[in-house]
Amino acid sequence: MLDLLSDILTNLSMRGTLYFRTSFTKPWGVAVPSYENVARFHFAHRGNCLVKVAGQDEPISLAQGDLVIIPHGASHDLFCGHEPERTVMPLDAVLEKSGFDGSGVLVYGGEEPQSETQLICGHFSFEPNSRHILMERLPPFIHLTNYGENAGRWMEATLRMIGEEAGGRKMGGDLIALKMSEAILAQAIRSFIESSDTQNWALGAFSDKNIARALDAFHKAPAERWTVEMLANAAGMSRTGFAVQFQKLMLMSPMEYVTSWRMEIAKKVLQTGSASLTDAAEGAGYASDSAFTRAFKKETGQTPAEFRKGISAVRSQV
Repeated sequence: MLDLLSDILTNLSMRGTLYFRTSFTKPWGVAVPSYENVARFHFAHRGNCLVKVAGQDEPISLAQGDLVIIPHGASHDLFCGHEPERTVMPLDAVLEKSGFDGSGVLVYGGEEPQSETQLICGHFSFEPNSRHILMERLPPFIHLTNYGENAGRWMEATLRMIGEEAGGRKMGGDLIALKMSEAILAQAIRSFIESSDTQNWALGAFSDKNIARALDAFHKAPAERWTVEMLANAAGMSRTGFAVQFQKLMLMSPMEYVTSWRMEIAKKVLQTGSASLTDAAEGAGYASDSAFTRAFKKETGQTPAEFRKGISAVRSQV
């Protein structure tokens, strides 16, 4: 069975995608557009740059070895710090001007080769109809300094290998880099959870050892007849103490969390063509179709039938 974070990311159908590896020389700047249902990332393999995320007052200083995750796919500028009002160009314009065809290294910028910045850029996509409070409440960006070293030797080696394989000439290099990149987001979120920042974003339950133990137990068996008392027992806390602490850390009740995740499980089942309403209800821990339908509509604003019809309509247009 999967642990708490692994279960969440797996259910969200996370998939990594590498855009490119860069060789930018001063002066340069790239405006990356916003995109839904993705978390973007940039790893400074060599050199440094600034990252200005939309809605944020100050740019992030990305040094060699740093990783920045932009969880909600917000637009952002990558630039060398030299007259950004003149040097920052739309991504499409940069791709066209550089002649980048989607393979190899994106080479772009001015005439200062000694200032080369090598970035590994990509994103993690998620199933459009899936959601989870953890992903929704992450801050506008997660900046992990000296990421490879702080995350451990295995991650440092992983990032180094991604840098060498992405856009390289060896057969299978892009696929190797792509698959290895999928470990980055899980590690980055884990680093965030282990920090003290979670309480600033109403995600403190994930860094509270007792409550996280209850969440892990729930995610391992979501269809069980969970009650607040059962969750409290899993946490090793009193019922009242658990409920109060959960509400304080998450700004929602334990059972609101339980219902929300069960509906995400039901969505996955409903998207399977052969699955019935009863299959979805049982998978989400409901004894009757009617009780499940009421809960599903209250949580999503749609009946299960309406949700399934919407999915079918979207797929027919693809």
